[in-house]
Amino acid sequence: MLTPLIERPRRRIPRRSRERGVTMAFVALCIVAIISMAALSIDIGTLYEAKGEAQRAADLAVLAAARIISIEGLTGDPTTGPSDGSWNDICGGLTSPASLAAINVAQQNLINGSAAPTADILVTYGTSAGAGVSTNCTGAGVGFTVNPVVQVVVKQPNLPTFFARIFSLVSGGSFLNSGVSATATAEVFNSSGTGSLPSGMVPVLPRCVKPLIIPNVDPTPGSSSFFNADGTITKPGIAQLGGGVIGEVFTLAADCNAGQTNCRAGGGMIANPPQTGAPVNTARYVPALVTGTPIALVSGGSCSLTNTFQQALAGCDESTVYSCGTPSTDAGATQVNLNENPLYPTALGGDESTAVQCLTGQVSGGADSLSGFIPPSTPPTYPFQILAGFGNPLVKAGVANNNNIITVSNSIATIPVYDGTALGAGNQPPVTIVGFLQVFINQVNGNGTISVTVMNVNGCGNGAGGPPTATVSGTSPVPIRLITPP
Repeated sequence: MLTPLIERPRRRIPRRSRERGVTMAFVALCIVAIISMAALSIDIGTLYEAKGEAQRAADLAVLAAARIISIEGLTGDPTTGPSDGSWNDICGGLTSPASLAAINVAQQNLINGSAAPTADILVTYGTSAGAGVSTNCTGAGVGFTVNPVVQVVVKQPNLPTFFARIFSLVSGGSFLNSGVSATATAEVFNSSGTGSLPSGMVPVLPRCVKPLIIPNVDPTPGSSSFFNADGTITKPGIAQLGGGVIGEVFTLAADCNAGQTNCRAGGGMIANPPQTGAPVNTARYVPALVTGTPIALVSGGSCSLTNTFQQALAGCDESTVYSCGTPSTDAGATQVNLNENPLYPTALGGDESTAVQCLTGQVSGGADSLSGFIPPSTPPTYPFQILAGFGNPLVKAGVANNNNIITVSNSIATIPVYDGTALGAGNQPPVTIVGFLQVFINQVNGNGTISVTVMNVNGCGNGAGGPPTATVSGTSPVPIRLITPP
C-alpha cells in the first residue's frame, strides 16, 4: 500500500507533559533531606552541649579533689606521707575523701539532665610528669606532694539520639546511643623545698592574706621554726601521726599592750624578735601595713568595721602585697604597721576580736555557734573535718543542717611568717616573709587571743637577690589550678 500524499494531522502530546509530578516528588525528597539534616544538626548540637556540660563537671570535680588535698596538708607532708598513712587517709582510693568529693561534685553537675554514673567517673593521682597514674595517691611515688596532680575523667555514655545514633564520641557507644566524655587535670602548687631564691624557686604570692605577721618560730613545745632558710618545712608531717606541723593548735596574740594607741606606745613594747618571752603555744604577731581598701566579707550578720585593719582581717585584702622571699632591704618589701594596735582599747573590744568575730560568725555559745568548726580534740582528729555551725549562712537560710561537712569556710585563713629578725627602727619597718601558714580559726578567746589549727604550710625561702620575677598567685598559700590543655 502506498503512503498517502496527504497525511491526516495527528494530535501531538507536548513533551513537558511527560514530566508532570516530578517537581512534587523532588520537593518531597528535599523536604525529607532538609528535615533529616535539621534533626541531625539538633542531635549533634545536643551532643556538643552535653560535651560542654561534661567538661564543666570534670573541671569542678577535679578542683574539689585538689582542694581537699590542699586543706588537708598533704603538701606539708612531703616525705612521711607514704609511711605514716596520711596520704591514704586523703586520696587512698575511690572511697577516700578527695575521690569522693570529686565524684559527688561531678554528679551534682548534670549532663543532658542526668548525673554521670559513678562507674563512669574515674579519679586518678600522679605528678606533673605522670598525671593519672594511680587511683591511689600512694602509688604515685614519693614525689607526689611536690606538686600533686589530680585527673578526673567523666563519661556519660547513654545519651538518646535519633539520626545521630551512628556517632559515638566515646568508646563503648552503640547504634542505640551516643555518649560524651571529658578529662580535667588540676595541680596543687607547692613551692616549699624547691630551692632558695633566686635559683629557680617560684614563690607563692597569695591574696586575701590576714594582716597578722608572726615570726618564724613554732610556739609548740620542742619546736624550733616553721621553715628553714631555703624554704623547706622544718617539721613536715602530721602532728598526731609523727609530730609534724600539720594539725598543731596554738594561739595568736598581739605583741602589743592592750589599751595603748599603737604598738610603740609606752616606750615600745615590741620584743626582739617578737616571739621572745611568749607563753607556750602562743605566737606573737604584729599588724601588717594594709594598703588600698580591703573588701569586707563578713559572715556574722551585722558587724561594724571602722578601719582598714578590721576590713582586711574580716574580709579580703587583695591590694597589699606580701612579697614572699623578698629581703627587707629590697624595694617593695612587706612592712608592718606599729601605729596600729589590734588590742586597742581592750582585748575584747579591739580591732582583732571585732574583726575575727565578724569573719567567723562567732556569737555567744560554744564552737558550734561559728560558721564552721573542727571538732575539738588534742590534737585534732586527722583527716580534718570542717563542720557547719549554727552561725553558717547556709544553716541560717535553712539550706543545710548543723554539723554537715563543708570544704569552704571563712575561718580558713592565710597567715604570713617573717624571718624573725629585729624589726628595726620606725613605725613601719620592713620584714622578710619566708612562708605562709594556712590555718583554721577556731575562735577568739576571752583574752583577745585567737585559737588556730595549722592546716598547711608553704615556705618560700629568704635568699637575697631582689624581688622574684615570677610568682604563683591565688587566695591560698597552696593554690590549686586547672592544667588541662585546651
